[in-house]
Amino acid sequence: MIDRDLKRSLGQMMKGVQVVGATAGGVTRAYTSHWVCQVAFDEPVLLASMSPKHDTHPLVVASGRFSVSILAGDQVEAGQYFSYPGRRFQHVAGEYLDDVDGLPVVRDCIAWLHCDVEERIAGRLDHDLFLARVVRVGEGRLGEPPLLYSSRLGWRVTGGPAREPGESVRDRLLARLDESGS
Repeated sequence: MIDRDLKRSLGQMMKGVQVVGATAGGVTRAYTSHWVCQVAFDEPVLLASMSPKHDTHPLVVASGRFSVSILAGDQVEAGQYFSYPGRRFQHVAGEYLDDVDGLPVVRDCIAWLHCDVEERIAGRLDHDLFLARVVRVGEGRLGEPPLLYSSRLGWRVTGGPAREPGESVRDRLLARLDESGS
């Protein structure tokens, strides 16, 4: 069990919200995640953390692939639907999902990714880790602000830029290094 203070601190971490989906044997499932991330610059590789208790997990294992739909800030309803307990209402998921080449994609998302699993790290944690290569991408509403989630702060939408246009913190730091002779 994670220490209470550590859990509260980790809960401050803000992450993008995605819906991860898979299809195998004629069954399609999807779930809301904020534990998918890019792990390389030069290669299109993602890391997805997935609970073996979730009904999407065996479909990913069986098919060796999954989709990731990146949600926009106005898609809280879709995000909530595919998180517990909304995911239990699988018979109405059609209002949120489209089938794109055999994988579920959230309608009107910012972008979607089709991923082939390259490696699964299982049994060490309460979640399995899937390293996956992005093999196809679909652009949706790329200009929209993404939906974010924090277990302490809940659902959020990104705001404006953190710095002024034309302002380069990096350039200022490099100038300081030049001035110091380092």
